[in-house]
Amino acid sequence: VQLQASGGGLVQTGGSLRLSCAASGRTFKGYHVAWFRQAPGKEREFVAAIGWGGRNINYAGSVKGRFTISRNNAENEMYLQMNDLKPEDTAIYYCAAREGTFGYILTAGRINSWGQGTQLTVSS
Repeated sequence: VQLQASGGGLVQTGGSLRLSCAASGRTFKGYHVAWFRQAPGKEREFVAAIGWGGRNINYAGSVKGRFTISRNNAENEMYLQMNDLKPEDTAIYYCAAREGTFGYILTAGRINSWGQGTQLTVSS
């Protein structure tokens, strides 16, 4: 499956933004999907994931309660609603997809489909 992320930008601290990721190429419904992020000089880290059916959802502790992941299988899209943004959320955000066991989507090393990334900058 091919992924195309969009929606990044410059936001002030406390602001909100929604990222989108459009999928194409194969049946999106069969894939678990996730968002990862990578800040300058840091490893790519897990942000949030949602299972193919929408029932399994997992968040990194640093974003829990502020970010919401969702998906629309009919439209082949996934989203990340980000609220109460902080400067430490500044990073390139990548969408990801993986078939198989849901746990695989939580680890960057097990991802086999990545989007190209979209930049989020949160100013203080």
